[in-house]
Amino acid sequence: MGKHQEEEGPIVAQQSTETDWVSRFADEVIAEAERRAAGKVASGASAPVIVCASGLSPSGPIHLGNLREVMTPHLVADEIRRRGYAVRHLISWDDYDRYRKVPAGVPGVDASWAEHIGKPLTSVPAPAGSSYPNWAEHFKAAMADALAEMGVEYDGISQTEQYTAGTYREQILHAMKHRGQIDAILGQYRTKKAPAKKSQKPVDEAELEAAEGSGAAGEDDGSSGAAGYFPYKPYCGGCDKDLTTVTSYDEETTELAYTCTDCGFAETVRLSEFNRGKLVWKVDWPMRWAYEGVIFEPSGVDHSSPGSSYVVGGQIVREIFDGEQPLGPMYAFVGISGMAKMSSSKGGVPTPGDALKIMEAPLLRWLYARRKPNQSFKIAFDQEIQRLYDEWDKLAAKVADGAAQPADEAAYLRAVGTAAGPLPTTPRPLPYRTLASVVDVTAGHDEQTLRILGELDPANPVTSLDETRPRLDRAEYWITTQVPADQRTIVRDEPDAELLKSLDDTARDSIRLLLEGLDSHWSLDGLTHLVYGVPKVQAGFAADATPKELPPEIKVAQRTFFALLYHLLVGRDTGPRLPTLLLAVGADRVRKLLGG
Repeated sequence: MGKHQEEEGPIVAQQSTETDWVSRFADEVIAEAERRAAGKVASGASAPVIVCASGLSPSGPIHLGNLREVMTPHLVADEIRRRGYAVRHLISWDDYDRYRKVPAGVPGVDASWAEHIGKPLTSVPAPAGSSYPNWAEHFKAAMADALAEMGVEYDGISQTEQYTAGTYREQILHAMKHRGQIDAILGQYRTKKAPAKKSQKPVDEAELEAAEGSGAAGEDDGSSGAAGYFPYKPYCGGCDKDLTTVTSYDEETTELAYTCTDCGFAETVRLSEFNRGKLVWKVDWPMRWAYEGVIFEPSGVDHSSPGSSYVVGGQIVREIFDGEQPLGPMYAFVGISGMAKMSSSKGGVPTPGDALKIMEAPLLRWLYARRKPNQSFKIAFDQEIQRLYDEWDKLAAKVADGAAQPADEAAYLRAVGTAAGPLPTTPRPLPYRTLASVVDVTAGHDEQTLRILGELDPANPVTSLDETRPRLDRAEYWITTQVPADQRTIVRDEPDAELLKSLDDTARDSIRLLLEGLDSHWSLDGLTHLVYGVPKVQAGFAADATPKELPPEIKVAQRTFFALLYHLLVGRDTGPRLPTLLLAVGADRVRKLLGG
């Protein structure tokens, strides 16, 4: 599990006044809200609510890439709320989108779900064994639970409920009336292609799927045929799929005729009374900007190309719906250590809920807060999580000491709390790598774990495992689910007699010095001093001599000594940090395994 670094830092709760990327966007959003209100709000009247928005499509597991669609406006909205403004973070659940494909690797789902392709997500059965009524609700629930744990305050809107209740009826009729103008706008972009970007990886269908909830070109521009262009798609009254073609439309009566190319069903309805269909995506998104008065909504990097939903939507919202395009920074992709870009079209992709099983909510928030939206980053599910926690704890200590850089402090404070208050934290945040090492060696045995944690610092011992939770639980889950079996630490039952017999005088002497100092150094700091000091003493130097006072060969001697101890204790060249391992094994067993 590699070398461990033991550090701890208290958490503080004051807010930095330094401008970071969140503050800069908040400034812009507030200025834009004030500009829009000028002339529209009577003097002295209450300022309008500032609307920040996100869109999520529950077409499958909502993954850690999608979380950036939520965290970017959440952080900005929270900063605006801290400043005393009325703000609303709106999350549109795009659960009235069509079911496009069967995601691979989703438990309880097999090839038979393909028969539902084309139906609204809320009309598709939930995976087998689910307690939720449909596909969309199943995947929405997991995301909602994760957002609650992360302290994300939002208003959720189901697009199924909006469309089927007739909420957008006027907007639909308006779009149909101006369908020729919409078609002309879309026509300006249909033949345009984005210039090649050497630094940008090709956007494949999986990435388009992943970004669908935030406005990717996951749907067509509408149906065109002999009857003309129509920006509206009915769901079939026979099979409930959107494999329909509008054959005629009368603006005066709003009578719309369509046929289903899948089941052959055909009917004529009055669109002024019909609620089983939706605007196509490139019209739906700008319609909602105008309807909700959205001022801030980020979107994926694929929207930087001509013809993308965001670019086209800007023209449609102005020219068709008499609205304004929101401020919309493009956010970069989020990756996982050792994995390719994430897409909800494929199974086995980590979700926020998965991440929260191995890391505390403030740490996950920090990963999104510390990077500008246009900066990509990775989330560690491998050994890198230990280094990440070390970095987080160092930052906590710097913030507590007033030594952190302003932008770093701002990101930290946004991670540990919101305008509503601080998030729950671990009362005694021992180093993650130490906790992981202990549960690795003890296999999660509570009594043994408490014994070892209590011996880390005899002057201030841990007296209850609850002091170290939830971090302890996160480290234990990581060890048991993410660390391969061949990398787990298994302490020897019996001494390696053959190896002990083969030791030369220098090796025997090093073990003697360690055993002689065991009792008087029995703490984390004491054992650290002891194991590093033995090779120094053998070479004729003081045990506390600094690296500057020592020749380079001392480092070689230390590595040789450490490797010997690992072999005698766990039968490998490496393992958990030696002081932690010694505490975990216990003094009596250490003596037995080292031949003492």
